[in-house]
Amino acid sequence: MTDSVKNKADFWFDPLCPFAWITSRWIGEVEGVRDIETDWHVMSLAVLNEGRDLEPAYRESMDNAWGLVRVIIAAQQQHGDATVKALYDAMGSLIHETGEKDRDVVITKALADCGLPATLAAAASTDAFDDQLRASHQEGISLVGQDVGTPVVAFNGTAFFGPVLTRIPRGEEAGKLWDATTAIAAYPHFFELKRSRTEQPEFT
Repeated sequence: MTDSVKNKADFWFDPLCPFAWITSRWIGEVEGVRDIETDWHVMSLAVLNEGRDLEPAYRESMDNAWGLVRVIIAAQQQHGDATVKALYDAMGSLIHETGEKDRDVVITKALADCGLPATLAAAASTDAFDDQLRASHQEGISLVGQDVGTPVVAFNGTAFFGPVLTRIPRGEEAGKLWDATTAIAAYPHFFELKRSRTEQPEFT
């Protein structure tokens, strides 16, 4: 380890987002080379896009997005916080690395992979845990504002949308990007840095 002081990340994600997936894999790499602690939280693209005028295909995707995050929240409420990251890893691997597009298949397989009760899948089709889902979403989005997406990451308490990556930094490269990001976050008057994205994410 190169850091003497433990750093903290809070990571808000929607399992459907490919960019959140890459950023989460970066955080995993950072955990191997820096002394950091990460807490994982659900946010929802479906909630974020409520009331917005969307293209029909994207509206259908958003309507379908409810189930995944509902199941994660239900598992968290009934089986503890550790299930959030476990289910994210399982769902994300199926969606982004295996290419599974069937929501119900993703939920069923992810629950089985995590050793969680199959009955949790029923949460996907109900609003029983939506208050807790909205609270988790609001906790993250309140730190950055409504005109963003996922992921939202707080670095030692200072939150940003992103970083948005198209490749997964590995090893010390991941650590150096963490160092740079936390340095920016430590300056209280820094708000935005952006350029147009010219490539799609790759997960390998």
